[in-house]
Amino acid sequence: MKPLFTETQKFTQWWLWLLLLGIAYLPINGIYHQLYLGEEYGSKPMSDLGLIVFSIFVFLLIAFFYFLQLKTEITSEEITMKFFPLATKKVKWEEVSEAKIVNYGFVGGWGVRLWTPYGTVYNTKGKIGLAIELKNGSKFLIGTQKETELKSVLKEITSLNEAKKRS
Repeated sequence: MKPLFTETQKFTQWWLWLLLLGIAYLPINGIYHQLYLGEEYGSKPMSDLGLIVFSIFVFLLIAFFYFLQLKTEITSEEITMKFFPLATKKVKWEEVSEAKIVNYGFVGGWGVRLWTPYGTVYNTKGKIGLAIELKNGSKFLIGTQKETELKSVLKEITSLNEAKKRS
């Protein structure tokens, strides 16, 4: 089935990457001073093994944010959302009771937000998203940076579904 809408989003906020790179400076500087130069790093230095474990943790955290992406694909049959590597959802349009574009504001941050008025929110930035309520009562929201394009696709899907019901 040919996609009517696709969007891939990543964490591209400059301040986030500045913060992550600032955090990365600590283990790099510690390794340089303690393991390379042989100096104690700080008044209460971490053990060499502790420094290495901390460094691995910091660089895995940075890699996590680098590879984290939210991909949305909408066809006339279904909505697919992949928030790699955290979550995947695939919903057929027959299961949807309501789908609308909303301004969800700031729901406590970006990423995966649980227990919001929109159900689970999946977002990387911004405050506009596709709010979906299923016939079974569950809800979720997918953030978007392509509001206008998504609105036009929702109108098209709504028209297609109404035409199916009439025939």
